[in-house]
Amino acid sequence: MVTRELTGYQREVAERNAEAILDAAEDLLRSQGHVNISAVAVQAGVSRVTVYAHFPTWQALLEAAVERAVRRTMAALQSVRPDDGPPVEALDRMLAAAWQHLASYQAMAAAVAENLSPEAVTRTHQAAHQTIGTLLARGQADGSFRTDLPAAWLVTACIALIHACSDGVRAGHIREHDAVRILTTSVRDLFTGTRSGGQPRHAEH
Repeated sequence: MVTRELTGYQREVAERNAEAILDAAEDLLRSQGHVNISAVAVQAGVSRVTVYAHFPTWQALLEAAVERAVRRTMAALQSVRPDDGPPVEALDRMLAAAWQHLASYQAMAAAVAENLSPEAVTRTHQAAHQTIGTLLARGQADGSFRTDLPAAWLVTACIALIHACSDGVRAGHIREHDAVRILTTSVRDLFTGTRSGGQPRHAEH
């Protein structure tokens, strides 16, 4: 009985430490633009050994931080009701919500570009693929979105455009107040694939 309670307590402490470590990494990236394990340990109030016990490498820590950031962004997207209303309007709402939420993750995006492999980026963005893919499928079903290109490619391209817009703002090539308009127009055109006549492209039968 005592052992079971102790195990539960240890699990709670471990989870709390992991969250503190991720919070520290995120805060340091935002304030300094670069971090190391020692700085994260000090900020989180834990030992370096504790950090390494949860995340054996800096890349593993960054990957976990990105995955958490993506989950939080997806929660923000769900709050704008992507299952309600016309798919094109839902897409606009999702992109606006995503951009507002992603503004706080600019420094993390830079670290991702420098430190994570394409495979790791794909792993961390699984929740985003699922959420955007669900909306895309709804729009394809009712004729709002194109069906002449693979759905997986459209979702991947959408996420790539979000990152490209973020990179453009960070590099000073896109003004912050223009970002949502540029991103929304680009992704909407990608998903609808409108011809000059204004009709969505669909798969040829």
